[in-house]
Amino acid sequence: MINVVLYEPEIPQNTGNIMRTCAGTYTKLHLIKPLGFSLDDKHLKRSGVNYIEHCDYEVYDDYNDFLSKNKDGDFYYLTRYGKKPHSSCDFSDKNKNIYLVFGKESTGIPKNILKEHLSRCIRIPTNANIRALNLSNCVALVLFEALRQQDYPNLSKVETIKGEDYLQDS
Repeated sequence: MINVVLYEPEIPQNTGNIMRTCAGTYTKLHLIKPLGFSLDDKHLKRSGVNYIEHCDYEVYDDYNDFLSKNKDGDFYYLTRYGKKPHSSCDFSDKNKNIYLVFGKESTGIPKNILKEHLSRCIRIPTNANIRALNLSNCVALVLFEALRQQDYPNLSKVETIKGEDYLQDS
């Protein structure tokens, strides 16, 4: 199972977008407090549209609370200080719990946490013109790399609402 972990997210629009992505991919979302918004925030609901109700998520009091309830699996920490790209990781084992941990928008994951997991610190390659990509974009990039490696488990590769032949129909 693939899990997305947001360490102290600050911007409701980002979290709403991530909730929508998780709802559409059967990915569990873990939110570590403090949150920079209320979960009933109108901005969160606008970003998540009507999909938040389909998102499997859990909220934790702090990082230690999260760790105490999620012990088994492979943890990957997304940080600009990582020395290997996310695409170099092996996410292919569908029988493992995979946790993709993302930090808060302003400061990322705390250094003391990263230092404990240097071999699991990964990054999305960018040039030196920016400090970081948008959080919801980062989640989508890394999550879909993990899903690709698992051949998109339980996800449809064709349009299901209007039908897979929608473009061919006159």
